[in-house]
Amino acid sequence: MSLSIFLITDTVMTPSVRLQEMIRVIRSARTQGEERGIIQRECADIRSQFRQGDNGERSHSLAKLLYVHMLGYPAHFGQMECVRLIASPRYSEKRIGYLGAMMLLDEKQDASLLITNSIKNDLSHSSQYVQSLALCTLACMGSAEMCRDLAPEIERLLRASHSYIKKKATLCAVHIIRKVPELAELFTPSARTLLSEKNHGVLHGAVVLITELCERNPDTLVQFRKAVPELVQIMKGLVTSSYSPEHNVAGISDPFLQVRILRLLRILGHNNDTASDAMNDLLAQVATNTDSSKTAGSAVLYETVLTIMDINSESGLRVLAVNILGRFLLNNDRNIRYISMTSLQKIVQTDHNAVQRHRGTIVDCLKDQDTSVKRRALELSLALVSAVNIRSMMKELLIFLSVCPPELRSQTASGIFNAAERYSPSKRWHIDTILHVLTTAGGDVRDETVPNLIQLITTASELHCYTVHKLYRALIKDIAQQSLVQVACWCIGEYGDLLLKGECEEIEPVQVTEDDILDALETVLQSHMSSPATRGFALTATMKLSTRITDNVDRIRSIVSIYGSCIDLELQQRAVEYNALFKKYDHMRAAVLERMPVMDKNSPGHTNGDTSGEIKEPDTSKPKPVEAGLLSEPASQVIITGYSEMQKHCCVYVHVVPTVSVYEKNGLSLKIQCDKQTETEVTVTLIASNSTQNDITNFTLQAAVPKSVQLQMKAPSGNVIPAHGLGQVTQTVLLNNPNKASLPCFRFVQLSFLLN
Repeated sequence: MSLSIFLITDTVMTPSVRLQEMIRVIRSARTQGEERGIIQRECADIRSQFRQGDNGERSHSLAKLLYVHMLGYPAHFGQMECVRLIASPRYSEKRIGYLGAMMLLDEKQDASLLITNSIKNDLSHSSQYVQSLALCTLACMGSAEMCRDLAPEIERLLRASHSYIKKKATLCAVHIIRKVPELAELFTPSARTLLSEKNHGVLHGAVVLITELCERNPDTLVQFRKAVPELVQIMKGLVTSSYSPEHNVAGISDPFLQVRILRLLRILGHNNDTASDAMNDLLAQVATNTDSSKTAGSAVLYETVLTIMDINSESGLRVLAVNILGRFLLNNDRNIRYISMTSLQKIVQTDHNAVQRHRGTIVDCLKDQDTSVKRRALELSLALVSAVNIRSMMKELLIFLSVCPPELRSQTASGIFNAAERYSPSKRWHIDTILHVLTTAGGDVRDETVPNLIQLITTASELHCYTVHKLYRALIKDIAQQSLVQVACWCIGEYGDLLLKGECEEIEPVQVTEDDILDALETVLQSHMSSPATRGFALTATMKLSTRITDNVDRIRSIVSIYGSCIDLELQQRAVEYNALFKKYDHMRAAVLERMPVMDKNSPGHTNGDTSGEIKEPDTSKPKPVEAGLLSEPASQVIITGYSEMQKHCCVYVHVVPTVSVYEKNGLSLKIQCDKQTETEVTVTLIASNSTQNDITNFTLQAAVPKSVQLQMKAPSGNVIPAHGLGQVTQTVLLNNPNKASLPCFRFVQLSFLLN
């Protein structure tokens, strides 16, 4: 653009030194303040020249103002001068006026409407150079209103005799279609005839115009598909033509036109067998004869590959396209490697076997120095994992995980987890793989990793001994990886008795004492690296060990009591609840802290994003009602407890089953019946009956749930329970779990009633 100003200056000034002198002075300024001072003085002089009218210096002053505009300074006061110069009969002034209009005006400014008539007149000018100025300006900044007014003129110029005008009129028509799509039909007949032009510039513009017409209006596809043989012939001519210095780029004949034709063929051949068959031979010829050692050749080959993959091409041709992308992976240019992997990722699902042949090269790209190339290689490597290559691919991915940049660790870990879950050859291999990831990048895994691994461990009953030994070793070696520590604590709490036996066929056992285990858990509790959630896992594991060891129960009681005054409220609450089990409900402790049952991986809160699974109901063939004790005769309370650690909030839960008796003492019976259960809601009915000699009056029931669960208690059927089992009192309770944090459940149920 600055070159145009210099050329214009040479034609309007004698001698042309003032603009050059201004540029020299501005460039010699040492500070921004000095530069602004020079610009202000020059702008004042330019304003003065504009006010003097037609003195022969207007075009020179506007040229200087355009240079000021290029430096980023305000130049809006020159807009009207552009309008005046465009209307000038002199070509030199018209030229700088149109240049100024393209730089200073846009379609949002009212001043742009003032040049519409001048453009229309110049489009009919006898000089093709004046016509070209008007065409360039309209194509650059023409508004929708200007396009509507001047579209017939552009359509007329598409049939002009000069190739120079046709080329510019074609590109102007493209701008008009983009601004006013409904005008596309006006240019459709002329666009078809332009394909017979021999001039490369006109051909290029015609292909761009037809491409725009096909993309904007799918109805024109039928008409232009008839031109596929003609496009094929043009493309063959470019591929087989001899050396032409005018259009040759690095040995490739007019690669810009080739790319445009291939792009148009891709549109015309999409979902059309006839058009696809007509271009198959051409695409094979281009794919085999184009030199990929130069960037221009790589660009043509890349468009060829995209066209082959998007049309109804033959299977052999698609394999050839994948092989071209495979060669791109060996290119020294990182940009070419990047677009190659991007393209392979798009077709890996449809041409999986063809892409698999290049698996080794793709894996090698994981070692590239460029992070963006690594990311693409990682995504493609994960897409290539299958049941056949799971072991070899996982080995490479685990190596990459240990050396990959921090911003890729989370993505790598998630990809490994998903692949392992989908294709794991055995549960032991699956567990080992996840533990390897947690050991390497435990701080970069997603939140659901811990509950998912816990679920996996519970289902592999034959590996409980192996897993607890391996996790114990990992725990005493490093407690920095929080996810690994949480799983280790959970596993030790559940299967600590297996660890103490020291018998394991799957792994060399270690001799562990009760004190060793408690020392490890206390280290986690006291470590500054442990998060509150991790401490919760450790405290709960310590509590569960109270039913699995025999000699250190008092030490466990002491550890738990310490955290009853912890500053962390969640940890404090757990400690208080566990202290209550020791002091008031010790007879219930063994039942409450028994091992967790097998957990369904599709339960809400334990998925990888899939919430379509149903909640698995526990086995009720052998119900284990929880015992309860009365604290006082007139106002009795009962705590109904169960246990779950699948969530980070390891709270005391009662599991909802279809019907379970939760309290039966002194003639009062209370049952919980599950009426309805969805992913987020549970509806239960509390049923109270009285087998004593007297009615129970003023019966009320109170319930409390975790913060993540919403509780709604309906009105009870009454507050008097008839004697001799002659009636019941029922109350419906709605539990809503909008965040799907865990199974809807009670934490505490408190009963208050009076006996008559």
